[in-house]
Amino acid sequence: MSETTAASSGASIAEEQAIFNLQRVYLRDCSLEIPSAPQVFIDSSEPRLEFQIDTSDQELGQDLSEVSVRCTVTCRLGENIGFLVEATQSAIFEIKGVTEEQRILLKGISCPNIIYPYLRSNMADLVQRSSFPPVHLSEINWEAFFQQKMSRLAAAAEQSNGSESGIILTQ
Repeated sequence: MSETTAASSGASIAEEQAIFNLQRVYLRDCSLEIPSAPQVFIDSSEPRLEFQIDTSDQELGQDLSEVSVRCTVTCRLGENIGFLVEATQSAIFEIKGVTEEQRILLKGISCPNIIYPYLRSNMADLVQRSSFPPVHLSEINWEAFFQQKMSRLAAAAEQSNGSESGIILTQ
């Protein structure tokens, strides 16, 4: 009888364990534009790079979530755009046996931390294959990024609760 009790308690412990597994990483979307070609290749202007980055996630069911990191890099040469590259790197994660708060933190911090190196590599490769020097995206502190994003979302929600609409009509 004690063996049965031990076996059933062992099964319940296994069921309660947290599971966080990477199932698949893939390049969801990627585009490169060189609107000023071929003149951009003979322009000697100093390039200026602009970066935009964001994350998103969606539930897929059966304890699976897709998390995506999207980055846009614009290279400007004087008045012209040298190139515009945009990519979304995504991954499917199995997340099970955790609280909702832990799930949000995993999708907002841990998952992008796993996905981002793939995105960095793909973007550097694409830019270099287009006859430009590779763009090496810098490391990101995903915890700080997540906290800033949550602060922006809270501020936006607070603003939207203050009025019915963003348009004020006067006579």
